[in-house]
Amino acid sequence: MREPIQLPLDQAELSADLGGGLVRRTVHPSGLRVLTERMPGARSASIGFWIGVGSRDEQAERPDAPGSLGSTHFLEHLLFKGTPTRDAFTIATEFDRIGAEHNALTAKEYTCYYAKVRDVDLDVAVTMLSDMVANSVLDGEEFETERGVILEELAMAADDLADVANERFFEAVLGEHPLGRPIGGWPETIKEANRADVDRHYRDRYDPSTLVVTAAGAVDHDKLVAQIVAALNASPETRWHTDGSAAPVRRTQLVDTAVREAASLDSAMTAEPRVQITERPSEQLNLLIGTHGFSANDPHRFAYGIMNSVLGGGMSSRLFQEIREKRGLAYTAYSFGASYSDSGLFAMYAGTAPEKAADVIELSRVELRKLADTEISADELERALGQIAGSTALALEDSDTRMGRLARAELGSGELFDLDTSLERFAAVTPADIREVAGILAARPLTVVAVGDASRSSLSAHG
Repeated sequence: MREPIQLPLDQAELSADLGGGLVRRTVHPSGLRVLTERMPGARSASIGFWIGVGSRDEQAERPDAPGSLGSTHFLEHLLFKGTPTRDAFTIATEFDRIGAEHNALTAKEYTCYYAKVRDVDLDVAVTMLSDMVANSVLDGEEFETERGVILEELAMAADDLADVANERFFEAVLGEHPLGRPIGGWPETIKEANRADVDRHYRDRYDPSTLVVTAAGAVDHDKLVAQIVAALNASPETRWHTDGSAAPVRRTQLVDTAVREAASLDSAMTAEPRVQITERPSEQLNLLIGTHGFSANDPHRFAYGIMNSVLGGGMSSRLFQEIREKRGLAYTAYSFGASYSDSGLFAMYAGTAPEKAADVIELSRVELRKLADTEISADELERALGQIAGSTALALEDSDTRMGRLARAELGSGELFDLDTSLERFAAVTPADIREVAGILAARPLTVVAVGDASRSSLSAHG
């Protein structure tokens, strides 16, 4: 069985063939890491500036920093609002002038600022993103304007009951663990946020040791490294200068052991099953039924992926067939896993009429239990492997996917899998392995989150 490409932090240069694309990696003495994948025939490139810091790394609320929660997402917004040489309109205009697809995202364990451009415009994208990430001024007036924008963003999410159910599920299952908090913070923390606190977050967390730049498509690795280093050295902020020496930071080094032990996920394993209800006027109840899952590097992760495919990964999956096709209880029914460096979640979702909610919950539990009690058929295993292989191969046709694959490997596991190496791992999974994974999940107390007009259902909150 082929092995993934190892990404040791103490190796300055690396190059490898990743299924037809040449991958190169540079670890600069400053801690900066640059990874590229050249895609033959590409006339565009995707580039991302990734900071290995997400919402889970924010400090908990305390008297001297009441707005600290949500500061990672707040900062993401502000980096589009101006540098010493460009105001917000200029940043928007320069990206629009080259037809770039550009944006940013905040996740629980990282933040990314990215663009997809024609090959001839990659230099412009690098210049723009370098300036934004290293030199943002966090203008006070823009700060107040963006506070309003973020509050509207949170309000928009609050009107999407599936989004609300997802946030409630994280809170219900993970409790006080930092991963249980919403990425964008709460309206009250955004209202209380102050510029000095977000600026401190920026200066404490953003520097070459936490920065990973990845690019895929039509990209020249050496040219890209030189351009990024030059841009950082030109920053008026000396913390970005690359003449110093620093160890690059990977996710496992950021997880605070004391915090992990204080908010142990295992502490909830023995809790009684609970039902959490959020009343909202609606025609449907949005249901999430699940428990703790597996971390991103858990040895069970390949069996877990196949189990999710069989249980709720498509129109032929067990949940879709039993809940929708055979009984007509829901339009949408699926399962998913969310995996992080040291923990994860597993959930089954359905949107259904409140009067049918109890039946949907019971069917979901039964299907999970069946997977734990009886090995799947050879046909189901073959179908799941085909679904995973096909969807992964199609996704890798896009330079965005390849750019993100490089970053997540670098920031997380330190192992880079090409398509064939990954599929070998899935192909090695046996029905007994899948049954074992389902058994682990089925043995854990389930949490049910319901968002909608639960007064019309037989559900009651408890636990």
